[in-house]
Amino acid sequence: MIYRRGFKFVKKVLPDEFILNRMSNRLSKRPVIHPSRTPPIKFVLVILSDINHRRLLRGGNQQGKAEALRMVVRCKFWLVKKKRFCAIPPLPDSEFCGNHSTRPDDRWILCSIDPSHSVLESNLENHLRRCPLLKHNNSLSLQSFYQKGINGGDEEDEDVSSESKRMAVHSIAAPELIKLFRKIKSVHALICKNIQDSYNVPEACRMWIDRSVDWKTPFQEKHVIQQASILGNLEKLGALKSSSSSSVGEGEQLAVVEFGAGRGYLTQMLADCYGVSKVFLIERKSYKLKADRSLRQKESLTLERLRIDIEDLDLNAIESLQGVPYLAIGKHLCGPATDMTIRCCVGEENGRNTCNLRGLSIATCCHHLCQWKNYINKDFFLSHGMNKDEFHAVTWFTSWAVDAADHASDTEESDTKMESEEILASEVDDHVLRNMCAKERAVLGFMCKDIIDAGRLMWIRKNGHGLEKSEFVKYVPSNISPENHLLIASR
Repeated sequence: MIYRRGFKFVKKVLPDEFILNRMSNRLSKRPVIHPSRTPPIKFVLVILSDINHRRLLRGGNQQGKAEALRMVVRCKFWLVKKKRFCAIPPLPDSEFCGNHSTRPDDRWILCSIDPSHSVLESNLENHLRRCPLLKHNNSLSLQSFYQKGINGGDEEDEDVSSESKRMAVHSIAAPELIKLFRKIKSVHALICKNIQDSYNVPEACRMWIDRSVDWKTPFQEKHVIQQASILGNLEKLGALKSSSSSSVGEGEQLAVVEFGAGRGYLTQMLADCYGVSKVFLIERKSYKLKADRSLRQKESLTLERLRIDIEDLDLNAIESLQGVPYLAIGKHLCGPATDMTIRCCVGEENGRNTCNLRGLSIATCCHHLCQWKNYINKDFFLSHGMNKDEFHAVTWFTSWAVDAADHASDTEESDTKMESEEILASEVDDHVLRNMCAKERAVLGFMCKDIIDAGRLMWIRKNGHGLEKSEFVKYVPSNISPENHLLIASR
């Protein structure tokens, strides 16, 4: 008998099975007892690492052993996203399981409702009636807080793909491209002069930094540091107080709404270190290993996870949030998700949503995904002589900031600022983009990211009635994350 990690593993291995298991690397790193030293037993255990040791096959006879052997051999279909083979056993006389076996008269096609999975063409009609995403969308449409496209922006405009942006940039004539570069430099020099570095890890978050929280909580130092600095900047601005579970005054309870919550570990840090009464996690995808279980164990905290796109969320229609002061937070809200979140919390009509908003903290990222349709402050770009096409060019340039930074990691930000004038003022020939080195691309990319977020900050200052304090800072050093922009606001 072998006892391992609390489980009782009993293994009888015949010589052929022993060789097969060694070849398939199933038991190469686990203790194996030679069959000659093992008494006859009733069970055969096949351990498959990809399914967490949970498959136990009963095989008291030769048929059962043959079934166990077949389970060792897996389907040969390669799952690209999971980077492994399918774990389902194959059909008899086939290398593939029933889900991935090929048929001479059929083919696999993408589901038209949810392209993340595929179905056999012959089964498509039946599948469309019971697709999981269709069921979710149908149930979501019945919720009071669902309002299609309420935070999406202008419906007339269409999304522009990254490939379309790239082709549009490469089709711009050299003189026009140089003119756009100079325009970007001019706007950046005018409005982005005072972006402060604000790496601020508060004492309240020390329990997470020192890893004194539950050891079961996933821990990656760079993410914990980012989360702590996001909360530290909120505390610095007065939206959070370490000495109290509320930042809004005597007798009031504070809620937290995390947009693009993912697994929810930013909110878990906030709940552990500051304490909150209500938590709303907004996320359109489904995740494993969420912080929800840990949050639900807090007796004084109520948790609601809403699986909905930020674009369709009417925050005022959530009954349990009505009349409750709250903080809106988000870590790495990609592209237009930042604009949708600002529009969802602050609104565009007389600050209709700000009466209960006590603070806002959004770490932006993926500026190359931003769309003119969704951008919150179009007037800002138009006032500086940039139209929709030039906006999309600016968003495409932002991808250079992260990509080129990998090739110019020894370039300090101060050097970048100092040399930006020389780079953009230099005369270049017709092959403008081709002649730009990685450092030059990084300079331009970071400037474009600054301009996009500066426009968002100016919109918050103009329309965020009651949000008297607002800042745009770099909340962590670039060596921790090059996506280090943080928009914060507080009453």
